[in-house]
Amino acid sequence: MILTVTPNPSLDRTYEVPALERGEVIRASGERMDPGGKGVNVSRAVAAAGQRTVAVLPLGGAPGALISELLDAQGIEVAPVPIAGATRSNIALAESDGVLTKINAPGPELSPDEQESLLDTVRAHAAGADWIACCGSLPRGLAPAWYADLVTRAHAAGKRIALDTSGPALFEALRARPDVVKPNAEELSEAVGRPLLTVGDAVKAAEELRAMGARAVLASLGADGQLLVDGDGAWFATAPVDAVRSNVGAGDSSLAGFLIAGGSGPEALASAVAHGAAAVQLPGSVMPTPADLDPAGVTVTADIPSDRPLREPVS
Repeated sequence: MILTVTPNPSLDRTYEVPALERGEVIRASGERMDPGGKGVNVSRAVAAAGQRTVAVLPLGGAPGALISELLDAQGIEVAPVPIAGATRSNIALAESDGVLTKINAPGPELSPDEQESLLDTVRAHAAGADWIACCGSLPRGLAPAWYADLVTRAHAAGKRIALDTSGPALFEALRARPDVVKPNAEELSEAVGRPLLTVGDAVKAAEELRAMGARAVLASLGADGQLLVDGDGAWFATAPVDAVRSNVGAGDSSLAGFLIAGGSGPEALASAVAHGAAAVQLPGSVMPTPADLDPAGVTVTADIPSDRPLREPVS
């Protein structure tokens, strides 16, 4: 079972539009409404793969109630933490050429009692978990060290932690030595404070995150593929993508694929890439099922192409 923790979930509305033109009335060609937040998306991807998952998340107001209903309909066990504020609603505009514009609301502020209730709920459901995935931004009220505290408590209980966050929350959590961190290229660049222009640059940045405390780094490089750097070495993986329809939740699907496959080594990396490649070819934040995957199309190598320029460099 994979337990996910999403401190700042959302109700996501995705509209498919021909092109985004400021100041104009735009007619959407398609629309979706999904439960959102990085950890929620990981749970959705795990459930789509036919595996058990429990989603811990603070929920409040009408958006919170709707998120719980939507997750329940997808076969996901929800461990809600009731809060006084309303869960946030986000909007994504997906253009026909693959460009995505996202508008994320800040979310409610959690009271001290609600914060403690969130930790208690994680503790109550952690016993049966193979992995605990802590994902996304922290809502107002939670200090940057909140994830670090959660990692420390999980390790004390003998549990493995996967962490997908950025900024001060990531730096604080690295001191607690999470088992795997899952940055994208921009987050990796931000963490080391310099541009990433080549695959080699990304590998060096991942190695620095390991030096800061991460036991393994699973880095998404967008169209360029993914990297896994851990104590046993480094691997680079790619997969063909016919057409990008939406990248909403693709990184979360990758993390789910990685954890489903055991959460370590090149085989888990291959699963991560297969899930991510399938996710970007689906509308909105739809998560891939096993029928959507093309594991035979994934290439994994320990021969890192260090000098290869990134098609999507981060400067």
